[in-house]
Amino acid sequence: MLKIEHLTKSYGEKKAVDDLSLHIAAGEIFGFIGHNGAGKSTTLKCAVGILQFDSGEITVNGNSIMRDPVKCKQDIAYIPDNPDLYDFMSGIKYLNFIADVFGIPSDVRQERIRKYADAFELTSDLAQPISAYSHGMKQKLAVISAWLHNPKLIIMDEPFVGLDPKAAHILKEMMREHCNAGGAIFFSTHVLEVAEKLCDKVAIIKQGKLVKVGTMEEVKGDESLEEVFLELEEEKED
Repeated sequence: MLKIEHLTKSYGEKKAVDDLSLHIAAGEIFGFIGHNGAGKSTTLKCAVGILQFDSGEITVNGNSIMRDPVKCKQDIAYIPDNPDLYDFMSGIKYLNFIADVFGIPSDVRQERIRKYADAFELTSDLAQPISAYSHGMKQKLAVISAWLHNPKLIIMDEPFVGLDPKAAHILKEMMREHCNAGGAIFFSTHVLEVAEKLCDKVAIIKQGKLVKVGTMEEVKGDESLEEVFLELEEEKED
């Protein structure tokens, strides 16, 4: 579904991502772990076509994000770590705008908006301007908008930040349901307990380099994911 091959991205002299390769298959929830500044957000932004990169190749469902970005973006939904929504719109106008962008028929969009807004208890707030929303409400709206066009691949940067426990539980159920239906999810998180329970595979990145990747069992063995992560973080540079 998503193939990242030898991705390198620099900012000046600093390599934010250094020769990174990852494969996320259909049906997988794939977690991306690393400290602040490790290169997680840069990788995600390259994968969705927001950032150009120095070298490497990224394909989504067999299409190159460099050569055919529009085709790739038709198959992707992306939630950044701080969703930048149109505050002058109401919630429902924003969702209809997103539905228009992806050409979702009226009856289908109405059904999906109703389903997800009810699940997140946001229905009664959809007529309100987004400028009046709390951070958590904006996060819920961003999640709903990501699921609207039933994308093959959903990429999320710290999606649980700002969500209350009930909303976080609903999102986890939506993620598993999406992958059970043949989709794929690639997301970064600092909430290691969530990653450990939810992810099929996980990758740990440190200073732009991939240091560990595999199934959850392969990565953590008999330890917790938190213990593995802290051990890798504490290793001294050669």
